[in-house]
This record gives sequence, structure tokens and C-alpha cells, in this order.
Amino acid sequence: MNRPSSRDRRLEFFAATLRALLVMVAVWSLPACSKKTAGRESPPPRTVLVAKVTTQDVPLYLDEIGTTVAAETVQIQAQVTGQIISREFQDGADVKKGELLFKIDPRPYEAVLASARADLALAQANLKRQTELLAKNVTATQELDTTKANAMRSEAAVAAAQVNLDFCSIRSPIEGRAGLRNVDVGNVVSPSAPPLLTIQRLDPIYTDFTVAEPDLPLVRQYLTNPNLKVLTDAADDAVEPRLGELYFIDNAVQQGAGTVKVRGVTPNPDRALWPAQFVNVRLILDNLKDSMLVPASAVQIGQNGPYVFVVKPDSTLDLRRVKQGQNHGDLTVIREGVKPGETVVVSGQLQLAPGAKVNPQEVTPAGEGARLSQAAR
Repeated sequence: MNRPSSRDRRLEFFAATLRALLVMVAVWSLPACSKKTAGRESPPPRTVLVAKVTTQDVPLYLDEIGTTVAAETVQIQAQVTGQIISREFQDGADVKKGELLFKIDPRPYEAVLASARADLALAQANLKRQTELLAKNVTATQELDTTKANAMRSEAAVAAAQVNLDFCSIRSPIEGRAGLRNVDVGNVVSPSAPPLLTIQRLDPIYTDFTVAEPDLPLVRQYLTNPNLKVLTDAADDAVEPRLGELYFIDNAVQQGAGTVKVRGVTPNPDRALWPAQFVNVRLILDNLKDSMLVPASAVQIGQNGPYVFVVKPDSTLDLRRVKQGQNHGDLTVIREGVKPGETVVVSGQLQLAPGAKVNPQEVTPAGEGARLSQAAR
């Protein structure tokens, strides 16, 4: 029998050693692989912020930028020439209709009135005398007619003199707020001189804005709607939004601008809104009953359009395509895709996937929507 050579024995030894090493490596690797596999199968649920789908009456509206305009603006002008002898108001003060503002020296006009009254008395005496003479056929009818005309001219002269005397007392023709006066006591004024001051009526106040031409069909659709309102917001927390009426809409589109002028009339009893002030304007066309609302941050935009993540009762996620309506403060109207009372994710959506399990933490959205809704009622 042939014995194995020393070379064969060495090869057999190396092969046995290699097999033993491979078995040891395989045994050591099994626990580590089992741990990694177990970790991938049961990740901890991700904590997300969620909110309920709510329902609320929401206005259908157009948001614009506008300016406030005084309901009436009057420039106070002298009607007669003379020296101002008194000022009866304070700059910037509110004045009543008929309130005395300035007084012009009345003495020259009092003299003219006295002279006119004397002429009238003489003319009336002559008229009486001519009437008596005509009854006795002592005078001609022509003389009586001339005397009557003179008496009528004298009456007109008295009336004109009285008007000029009344003009010496310059009064406010409207209720409003006085501006800065342009003249002081002692100055001589005349009808051709610059205005003495400007008075503006602040209650109510106009809200002027424009509507884009593409929105005109929608506006025309609701022009006769009793819910049509104009909400004026000064964007100042100290001034609450004011709900007014649509006063005027222009009859033509402005060339080059593609917009139509619109004016609302807004209550302003506290005079908190001033003329030429920039304001946010909401033209409320109608009131949409029981609209579904979610926080605006819940709506994401994907390749197929808007969507939200809905948290199902088992805390897993369902991706829903939705039809999005208008914004309402920090909320968004959802026309289709969710149901009232369902729960939607409001943050961290980019790290989520349909079917994933989450740990929902509910938040209550608060913001501008409630403020404007309250004002619109």
C-alpha cells in the first residue's frame, strides 16, 4: 500500500484548518444579523403634530389692498372780503355742522345793511304815496310802476346786504374733523384767497380698492346677494376689522391696469381709520355654510396636486388627494378628500410615507381666521 506523501498531508491539514475558520465566522455572524433584522422590522413610531378637520361657516371672498377716503371733504373759503377778528376752533378738532369757525369784521357789512334798509324804507314810503295818488287820478300808472320797481330793488339790496353780513360768520357746512388752518386772526381774506382750512368727514369713511378683470364674472354673480359686504382691516391689533357695505363699482375697466374701481362705505364711529390709510380689504361675496377646514400647513403639493396625510384609527397614515379651496387666515378650506372629524398631519410630512405608523400629538390651530370671521358676522 502507498503511503501519503508529506506534501499531501500538509494540504489536508490546511484544508481542515480553513473549514474550521469558516464555521467559526459563520457562527459569530448569526447573532449580529439577527439583531439588525429585528431592528428593521419594528422601528419606533414617529411623533407627529395633528389637528382635526373642522366645519365652519366661511365667507367666499376676494382679498385686495385699498386706501381709506373721507366721506366728505370741504375746503372752507371766505365768501366776503374782510379782516379775520376771531378763530373759534382748534386745529385737528372735531366740529359740528353749523359750528362757528372764523369771524370776519362785520362792521362794514352792518353799515351796508343799514343803508339798504333806509333805502327800502324810503322806497316803500314812495310806493304808498304813489298808490294813494293813483287812486285820486293825480299820478300816472307809469309813475306807480317805477316806484314799485324801486321798492323791489331796495328789498333785494337789503337781502344781499344781509347775506354778506351772514358770510362774516364762517361756519362748518359738515360734521367732521378740522385740519391745519392756513390763516390767523388779523389776516385779510377774500373769496379769491386760498382756502382757510379743510374739513373731512370721517364717519362713515370710504374704502377704495380695485378688482382684477378676471374676477369680474364672480363679482357680478353676487352683486345682488344680501350677504355682499366689504371688510376693512387696518392690520393693527388695536383697531378691529370693520364690516361695511358695497357703495360703488365702476362701469369700465381701467385701460392698462386691467382692474375695476370699487368703493365700500365703512362705519368709523371712533375715527380710528384716517383718510389715505392703507388697509387690507376683503370683498365678501357670500357665506359658505359648513365648510371643511384644516390648518394650511397640513396641505402639501405633490406631482399629482394637493394632498394631506390622514391618521387612521390604528395610527397609520393614509395619503389623500384633496381639492383645496381658499385660505381663511391660517386655515384652508378643503372642498373634497377628507371628512369632518378626521385627523390630519400638520408638520413633518416630508419624512412620512403612506402606511407608516405614527404617534399623533394633537394641536389646536389659532390665528387670523377666527378674528376675521367674527368681524364678518
